[in-house]
Amino acid sequence: MELTVAHWVYMAGVASLLVVMVMRKNVIVPAIIATFVTAWLYTGDFLNGLGSVFSASMVATTQFLNIFLVLAVVTALLGAMRTIDADQRMIAPIAKLMKNGPISYAVLFVGTYLLSLVFWPTPTLALLAAILLPAAIRAGLSPLAAAMAIAIAGQGMALASDYVLGVAPSLSAAGAGVPAGDIADRALILSWVVGAVAITLTYVVHVRGRSLARVLPGSLSRTSRRTVVASGASTSTIEVENISATVGDALITKDRPPRATAQPGQPAGSIGNGGGGDTSGGNGLPGADGRDGLSGTGITKGLDSADGGPGARAGSNQRAQLFATAVPLGFGALVLYMILGKVTDWVPEVEAGWGAALVGGLALLLMLCVTLSSGGDGLERAGEHFVDGLLFAFRAMGVVIPVAGFVLIGISDFSGQIMLLPEDAEAPGFLFDVIASGQGFIPDNKIVIMFAMLLAGMLIGLDGSGWAGLPFTGELAQAFASSSGGDTATLAAIAQNAAGWTGGGTLVIWSSLIAVAGLTGVPVATLARKLFIPVVSGLILSVVVAAVIW
Repeated sequence: MELTVAHWVYMAGVASLLVVMVMRKNVIVPAIIATFVTAWLYTGDFLNGLGSVFSASMVATTQFLNIFLVLAVVTALLGAMRTIDADQRMIAPIAKLMKNGPISYAVLFVGTYLLSLVFWPTPTLALLAAILLPAAIRAGLSPLAAAMAIAIAGQGMALASDYVLGVAPSLSAAGAGVPAGDIADRALILSWVVGAVAITLTYVVHVRGRSLARVLPGSLSRTSRRTVVASGASTSTIEVENISATVGDALITKDRPPRATAQPGQPAGSIGNGGGGDTSGGNGLPGADGRDGLSGTGITKGLDSADGGPGARAGSNQRAQLFATAVPLGFGALVLYMILGKVTDWVPEVEAGWGAALVGGLALLLMLCVTLSSGGDGLERAGEHFVDGLLFAFRAMGVVIPVAGFVLIGISDFSGQIMLLPEDAEAPGFLFDVIASGQGFIPDNKIVIMFAMLLAGMLIGLDGSGWAGLPFTGELAQAFASSSGGDTATLAAIAQNAAGWTGGGTLVIWSSLIAVAGLTGVPVATLARKLFIPVVSGLILSVVVAAVIW
């Protein structure tokens, strides 16, 4: 296909997005401008360009509406559980396993990974700060090793694959044009490879053979008292002897659930409304989950001050224990069913696209059970949690919409609809057309292309989220696969994995890595520096594994 000026403008828009990401600036402005100019030049109609700016966002919203709803209902469930203290009870049994530093390291890693698969990494940090993290430090694990284990398991492994909720694979699939399940399966294996390398190297260097300070019961390690003030955020302190953590104004203790907690993509330092006032100061940071750090979203309404007496407290404890058991069992059963459907003939395989619906439906029903079990104002609370979840989802994922709209205008399946072209008109695929026209200059070596996708994923992860550019890397994977005969899903998974590990919160300090650093009392720059070699080594090995397997 003959390239037009619109093709080169689109490519200039892609380059501008990468430059803005590297500069750590918001990508919405260049995405909107590039969409407008591309549509205007291609159609030759100024009004068409204006309309395309809106239609691009509308098409992107339609494509990703299921993602918004999944995020909303999972957030609503977490908020409902927190009001009855079920979230802390859910992880309390894990804390009993921590006997010494190495065991605590393994338990913290596994617990963080499993929780982050379901609740995403940043909300999981609040649970860890309440019980697991203080217990690990008391057992002899250094705060640095604890911080690295949390970041590798949650901000790295869990987010890079996002296997349970499937948001990241869906974003990649939107550009790649292949089933999200194919990308998810490959990304899961690649995340395991990177995680295995990173967690092993960290163990060898920072846990095994190192003389760990023995902390007597009720005493404090020097590092655990360290207070970190990062990027203007509120202070974060761990107080081991009380098994409590102060994160901004939110107090987490073993006897009472917090009044406010970090939301998905929200650094711990920007938690608001701990005691009725917003302590964020408006300085939210890019989050681990592809979302800007948000403060004071109102998801958690706090606890009622009324005390119904011993009988009421006993009933509340029983209800909290019930849901602390039912929620993980429910999600565990669902995940097991989905895995069995993929690898065996024992149960029917879950159809492509049903994963998010099943997770969202289960989360919504569990949220209703939690709120309605309290009686009285249960109906009102259910509505409040759901609305708060929706508000947070659109605030958190809103940055993806204009970027996704710009990416979709470069895909022939959507460009005609976005630019309001006649139904019988041939829709352009700008990026694919550019790469296809230069096939002779693109190396057909599979390894070279895979490493190119690795680099592309790391570059888009520099925005501090790891998700905003996934539709773009998906489209790039499709184009490279067409020109070289490679596997589209594999290339998209490599880029998604790299973006998740980079922007999710292991290599850049302006991501939710700052929340991990604040909770553990480790300087965020030190944490990122210590993670660089283990994570990058794992990413390089993951490409080699991908080349061998696929």
